[in-house]
Amino acid sequence: MGVSGFDDLPAWAANLIGTARVARLGLLDEGGHPRVLPITFAFAHGRIWSAVDEKPKAEPGKDLARVRFLRRDPRAAITVDRYSDDWRRLAWVQLLGTARVVEAHDAPDGLERLVAKYRQYAESPPPGPLIALEPERCLFWRASAGD
Repeated sequence: MGVSGFDDLPAWAANLIGTARVARLGLLDEGGHPRVLPITFAFAHGRIWSAVDEKPKAEPGKDLARVRFLRRDPRAAITVDRYSDDWRRLAWVQLLGTARVVEAHDAPDGLERLVAKYRQYAESPPPGPLIALEPERCLFWRASAGD
């Protein structure tokens, strides 16, 4: 199923987004090939926010690949899922839209939500930049209506 915006998601799908600890960011690399990366994320003011934290970079001083890719082509998808060996509990939500790369000081609400969600960010706030995806289309599915 699908809806046009986050506000139209069923309660179970919004809850999945609100409680999941990790999501997957889908984007296109410099050759137009699909890439999928695990991300930390939080929801604030109609957007999904993810931060570039202090991870080691292949090329020090250069933006992470995901930032370069999104600056070149901002089309992106974020998928949040619930896996269980009890396949009646399977569920996923996919948010498709345009991602913007935003400096951390220009996105205090997004950064605040990330810091509140992840203890590691509370101890060492990510320097950024942040990635903000505003959903234009939301797809979702679950195996049963039980939870």
